[in-house]
Amino acid sequence: MSDVIRMTNVTKKYINQTVLKDISFAVPIGKIVGIVGGNGSGKSTLLRLMSGLSLPTSGSVTVNGETANRRTGKVVSYSSELGSFYPIFTVKEAMRFQASQFADFNLAKADEIMKLMQLDPHMKIKALSKGHRGRLQIVLTLAREAPYILMDEPLSGLDPMVRESIVKGMISYVDLNSQTLIMTSHEVAEIETLIDGFVALKGGSLLRMADVDELHESEGLRITDWMKKTYI
Repeated sequence: MSDVIRMTNVTKKYINQTVLKDISFAVPIGKIVGIVGGNGSGKSTLLRLMSGLSLPTSGSVTVNGETANRRTGKVVSYSSELGSFYPIFTVKEAMRFQASQFADFNLAKADEIMKLMQLDPHMKIKALSKGHRGRLQIVLTLAREAPYILMDEPLSGLDPMVRESIVKGMISYVDLNSQTLIMTSHEVAEIETLIDGFVALKGGSLLRMADVDELHESEGLRITDWMKKTYI
């Protein structure tokens, strides 16, 4: 199967620090997958490798059968936790700029998601709060029709009062017939009912990759309960 993100024996090192150790798994089209683990477990690095923005020290990362590199951005819509915007742009201008960079960016879809996120299209990005910048990041990422959507901590900075509605809204804009959504999150309890499977990391190592239903059936545990039991 070529329509898949595959990691094979991937290790990533920065100078003397090993961030990921011998990671192997595959994610096919049509899944919503959560990457979970504590701070420093390697979640963000994993997404950067999948997006082609970082290269493994050893092992291989392939997307649709091709080695992940800078050109992988054609089939991967990636958002980092930090985000990057031109502060002088308005929300609308940021959307138009994104459309000029990616042929699969759907402006009509972006308008819909922008309204869901309750963003003012005329507001300057430099005037947005951290939470509203996070909402804009969600708009720009989900409005692409790329087969793979990678989101690093999309709930970070969002008001807890609106997180549930935003998460449900996000999922409604993913076409699982042709797309896969992979996200990292510290808020595991808030995404557990929405994801099909999870990848659990600890200290840069893969602890487990499983379907949520499999975990429920085999051990009678939610992901949050399994993590409390496993991460002690």
